[in-house]
Amino acid sequence: MRVRSAALATAAGAALLLLTAPAAPAAPHDARLAAESVTVDPVGRIAADGSVTLTGTYRCTGGTGPVFVSSSVSQSDPSVRYGVGGTRAVCDGLEHRWANTGTPDQVVLKPGAAQVEATLMELRPMGIVPLPSFHARQTQDVTLTAS
Repeated sequence: MRVRSAALATAAGAALLLLTAPAAPAAPHDARLAAESVTVDPVGRIAADGSVTLTGTYRCTGGTGPVFVSSSVSQSDPSVRYGVGGTRAVCDGLEHRWANTGTPDQVVLKPGAAQVEATLMELRPMGIVPLPSFHARQTQDVTLTAS
């Protein structure tokens, strides 16, 4: 019986200690998301052939599938976006640069104001088909300049 009493007293003491200890600060909803980001540089380039180059930075940690930085641009109608390439990301927790170049189909972009959206997205293996899992997203007003 003495062993049982000692164990009960230890458990009660631990419970009392937990109840009187100050609360730890709340952690972010998902600490991984807090450590991951994607940015868009405020200036993009349009070449003579109509191709657009967008740049920025990203940071991500781990992943079970390939991770990419994709980008899209809109100019006259913000509800219509045109894809501008994609870059494979290295998710090692460090900040890296990204640059995407592409020629949007069926549209001619002009130098001037535009809006760019960059997305850090992973293709996670889920059964037969990999499904997208978003790590970070950034929308940025940019100026497209002729290069």
